Amino acid sequence: MSNVPRLLRIVAGALLLGACGARTEAPMSDAERTAIADTLRTMIVSAYDITKPGDAVARMMSLYPPTGNVVSASGGRVSVSRDSLAAGIRAFWEYVGQNMRDPKWTWDEMHVDVLSRDAAVVTAAYHIPHKTPRGEPHTIAGAMTVAFQRRGGRWGVVQEHLSDLAASMPDDTTARDMSSMPAEHHH
Repeated sequence: MSNVPRLLRIVAGALLLGACGARTEAPMSDAERTAIADTLRTMIVSAYDITKPGDAVARMMSLYPPTGNVVSASGGRVSVSRDSLAAGIRAFWEYVGQNMRDPKWTWDEMHVDVLSRDAAVVTAAYHIPHKTPRGEPHTIAGAMTVAFQRRGGRWGVVQEHLSDLAASMPDDTTARDMSSMPAEHHH
């Protein structure tokens, strides 16, 4: 009889440990995955819509968490601070973005891999046909991969890699005039 209370304590302890153990999250439905992917696509397209009036730099920065570091690789460099990221975006806008005439940011393809309810990776290719300040045709193009994390109910880019599309043909008129200017927005 003296073993019964001990056995009950062991069983109760095991049940308590099982209840406190790691919970397995229910698998995401296709509808949840689609909703997350659509949210991220909409955020990206809106942030990079350079035809909208207002502060383009603030709109682009809206993709990132309001505080903390962001790892960004672009133009052969890596930065980890939000301030460096903002400075790079500002430089892109000052030296390239605001000098484009009649720009149209076009997303060629966008792949969203929803990893969980709080993490996703987006890889996209884009091009921006426009005219230079002298009225000549020019196109900036590239690809990017961004890792999003949802913190406190808000999605933000926590890591990214951007790469410019190199001019493939010397007689390509889209690679003239502004080719010496950085097309990427991070330094």
